[in-house]
Amino acid sequence: MDIATLIGLLGGFGIIIGAIATGGDIMLFVNLPSILIVVGGTFMVTLMQVSLKDFLGSFNIALKAFFYKTDDANQLIEEAVQLADVARKNGLLALEGQEIGNEFLKQGIGLCVDGHDPALVQRLLSKDINLTIQRHEVGQNMFKNMAIMAPAMGMIGTLVGLVQMLANMSDPASIGPAMAVALLTTLYGAVIANAFAQPMADKLARASQLEKTNKSLILETISGIQEGMNPRVLEQMLSTYLPSSKRVKADDGA
Repeated sequence: MDIATLIGLLGGFGIIIGAIATGGDIMLFVNLPSILIVVGGTFMVTLMQVSLKDFLGSFNIALKAFFYKTDDANQLIEEAVQLADVARKNGLLALEGQEIGNEFLKQGIGLCVDGHDPALVQRLLSKDINLTIQRHEVGQNMFKNMAIMAPAMGMIGTLVGLVQMLANMSDPASIGPAMAVALLTTLYGAVIANAFAQPMADKLARASQLEKTNKSLILETISGIQEGMNPRVLEQMLSTYLPSSKRVKADDGA
């Protein structure tokens, strides 16, 4: 689990709720019409922009913000060097019995062992990367759309509340509830957009970028192995995927 996502989500909402609670009755900030307009309206308008399948599937993709796990690039490079060393000494068929932890790397090595042309292997793996990124972008875009729609629905709710208030100025008892709808819808829209939807979209984009980087590293690994590249040269080439500080440490241990 990515603890930063959980801490950020709970902490953000916790601070908002705590600030509300210290100022008085928290129930003053609970208004059913406002919730229906902002939460219900945001989901319905977002659903209009995508298919039902993509809408529901986006919530599964959203779990990546909490549970995504990327392989350490140093470990991938170390494993790549070991595989390259085996292939250089004993041929590609010797890789068939090797234990490989990363599924994408395992898929690529399997294609190598089967004797497929390097160009075909690169094309298949590149297509896998591109389609994976496309699937991830569906979830990212949905949460980005929610971040746009929530404040818009909040503004609609504000206008609804103001119309109700102005239409009943002769009845002082109706002014308060109408004003509550007007203000709380704006608040709900801002909270949903800035404390949930946009951070979720950004975290999913980060997770997708990390996965793409690792898969690109693996793609170069497969290409180097098929070309019979010297393991040390391959290690130096793959080390460019590491930050310079970690790259130095990797070189020291080589």
